[in-house]
Amino acid sequence: MRHCWNYIATQNIQYRVFNPFKRRASGGATRWALNLAEFHRLDHRMHNKAMVVDNRVAIVGGRNLADEYFGLHGVANFRDMELIVGGQIVPQLAETFDDYWNDNWSIPIDRLSHIRTSPADLARIRKGIDPQTPVYAPKSDSRRLQYWRELIAGSRRGRATLLADRPPGDNPARLDEAPTQVADAVVEIFEGAGDEVVIVSAYLIPTQRLESIVRRAINRGVRVRILTNSISSNNHVIAHGAYRNHIHSLLREGAELHEVKSDADDRHLYMLSPVETKALALHAKALIIDDDKVFIGSANLDPRSLRINTEMGLLVESPALNGDIRDAIRPDFDTANAWRLQFDKEGRVVWVSDDGRLAVQPATSFMQRIEVR
Repeated sequence: MRHCWNYIATQNIQYRVFNPFKRRASGGATRWALNLAEFHRLDHRMHNKAMVVDNRVAIVGGRNLADEYFGLHGVANFRDMELIVGGQIVPQLAETFDDYWNDNWSIPIDRLSHIRTSPADLARIRKGIDPQTPVYAPKSDSRRLQYWRELIAGSRRGRATLLADRPPGDNPARLDEAPTQVADAVVEIFEGAGDEVVIVSAYLIPTQRLESIVRRAINRGVRVRILTNSISSNNHVIAHGAYRNHIHSLLREGAELHEVKSDADDRHLYMLSPVETKALALHAKALIIDDDKVFIGSANLDPRSLRINTEMGLLVESPALNGDIRDAIRPDFDTANAWRLQFDKEGRVVWVSDDGRLAVQPATSFMQRIEVR
């Protein structure tokens, strides 16, 4: 919060918080206690992720802004995914941002924070940033121009459709205003698949509705492949505990299930060296449908994303982009980087990878298994 306020005060940055706590105390535990009566409202999060620049180019996907989403963390990093887009879809993204920015539940930070700082605080922060650090080293104008030319030359054309939940009205917790627009669109996309659906979802907790459409897809001959986190790579143990209840049903229906290895052989693709002691986790959210459609956005396939959070993403119809995304995720499904789940002869689930075959979840410790249970 202090850093954000510094930038607001000196760099003309505006900052709003969606659906915040009411500020009744400075301590976290006390603040929770005083806001308990509003839990159902506070449980609704804006999970959207987008950046729009000059109304000309935008980035949409699942990545948050923290070191671990850019391969910079010293202990653990995420494998994430997004699209950089231009064209007619960009003004639509800007309009969606404006809808949330101007929503009644988006509160300016100066109405929430009691912290006031000075230019001297910003000077101390700047002094602590090493300008020689390669990750942050500024590029020359000519190098940036070359980068954009290369990016545009290698881009793919396609028809993009923005899928975005509507911001709440009077109360984010009102059931009749539940943000299910993205969920409904995902179901429709899934139902339209004819050959194959590839699911990449960091947190996978199928609802009854989702299990039904997976079952129907497989029954009509559609191949369904799924990549999610393993117990060792999942940073939300509670979510993994809920997911494990669906493993048997997904496999029985005929879905192909893969779980990311925290020590994946190719984790160097997603983090800076040295990687020997760093762990990998999945945070990407994507659907690949047949050979011509891709959906990439912020929504996991779990009840929180499908029923409670607001989400957004892009559905792109482009065989070329579809092929590019398939190529990009191929290493993630490889048994050097993910466990393949299957039934053994006795009907028990086993985890198979290049490291061997396990009859129990590939946890980092016995206590982790106990925690999940």
